[in-house]
Amino acid sequence: MPSNEVMKDALYKVLLYFPHLAGRFTVDSQGRTCIALNNADIRVTETYLHTSISENLPLEPPKEVSHLLPSSIEGIEELLQIQLNRYACGGLVIGLTAHHRVYDGQSMSGFFVAWARLVRGLDIDPLPYLDRHKILVPRNPPIIEFDHHSIEFRKTTNNLPDTPIPSSPIEVSSTSFSNEFINKLKVKVLNENQTVFRGYSTFECLLAHVWKKVTQARELQLDEWTQVRVAVNGRTRMKPPVPMEFVGNLVLWAYPKLRVKEVLHGSYGHVAKAIHDAVAKIDHKYFQSFIDFGEKASQFEEELEATSQLEIGNTMCPNLEVDSWMRFQFHELDFGGGGPCAFYPPNIPVEGLLIFMPSCQEGGGVDVVMSLLPQHVQLFKQSSHSLE
Repeated sequence: MPSNEVMKDALYKVLLYFPHLAGRFTVDSQGRTCIALNNADIRVTETYLHTSISENLPLEPPKEVSHLLPSSIEGIEELLQIQLNRYACGGLVIGLTAHHRVYDGQSMSGFFVAWARLVRGLDIDPLPYLDRHKILVPRNPPIIEFDHHSIEFRKTTNNLPDTPIPSSPIEVSSTSFSNEFINKLKVKVLNENQTVFRGYSTFECLLAHVWKKVTQARELQLDEWTQVRVAVNGRTRMKPPVPMEFVGNLVLWAYPKLRVKEVLHGSYGHVAKAIHDAVAKIDHKYFQSFIDFGEKASQFEEELEATSQLEIGNTMCPNLEVDSWMRFQFHELDFGGGGPCAFYPPNIPVEGLLIFMPSCQEGGGVDVVMSLLPQHVQLFKQSSHSLE
C-alpha cells in the first residue's frame, strides 16, 4: 500500500472534484440549510497499530471496529472525516464518516474510486457531475402530488421516539448468500409469478427471501402488518436518467407492505412482486413532486423533521429498513495494493436495519449485514439458506 503522505496528497487533489465534502453547512436568506462551497477542508486522523492486519481479519460484524472509525460525530463542522489506520505490516484500513445530507452512498462510492485513481497517478474517469441546478429543477409553479408531509417528513415534536427500546441488546451479524443460491432463488420467484415477463432484480428476489426469514424468526402474529422501507436511487428513476456520476443525495424510499401471513405463507413470487411494485411507484413523477415540495418548504408554518432518522438502540419490529450497496463500485477500489479484502458498515444497533452489499469473497455473491435481537438472529440463521 502507498504511504499515508501519498494518500493524503491525493485526498487534497480529489476534493477539488468533490467540493461539497470540503464545504460547511450554512443557512440561506430563506432559512434553508445549504452547503457553502468554501473549501474549508475535511478532518483526517492517522493511527498506527502494532499488529499485522492479518491478525485482525475478518473485520466483519459482530467484531468491534469502532477504534478504526473517526471517534466523534457530534459537534463536528467537517462534513467528511477519514481515519487512516496503518498496521505494522503496512496494511491499511480506511474508516470514514460523511454527512448523509451531502452525498448518498452512490456518490461516496464514486469519491472513493476517484481518490484511488489519483493515488495511482491516473486521471479521474468519469468525472463527477456537479450541476445540481440542472437536474433538481422545480416546476413553475411547483406541483405537490404526494403526501410528503407524512411520508418523508413529520412535524417536529419533543416527544419520545415512537419506536420502543428493546430490553435485550441488539446484535449486528452478517450472512453471505452465494451466486448459486441467488440464481436458484430467482428461478423460484419467476416460476411462482408467471405474469412476470422478465426476471426481477437480484435485490428484489433476495429481499423477498430475507423478509420471509426475518418475519419467521420474529414469530409475529399472522394478522399483523409488516413493511419494509427500501432506499430508491433516483438516478435511474428520473427522466431523462440522471448520470450515475451525479454527486449529491438522490435517494427516496419505497414502502412495500404486507400482512405477516402473506409474507410467511405467500409465494416468493407474491412477496417479490409487492417489493417490485412499491419500488416502481417511486418514479420520475414522485421525485419531481418531492423536488417541488422542497421548493415550497420555506412556506410551511410547522417545523418538519425527516422520518428517515433512526434512533440508535430502537427497534423497528415488525418493520424493516433495507439499504442496497450492491451497485456501489467497491471492487474498483485499488490504491496500488490491489482491491479491498472487505468493505463493511460499522455496527449500527438499530433493530430491523439490513444492508445488502456485494461479497468481496465471491463474484455475484451478496453479504447481508443485519441488526436484530439475538434470539431472532439465531432463528434466522437456522433457516436462512432454505428455500422451503
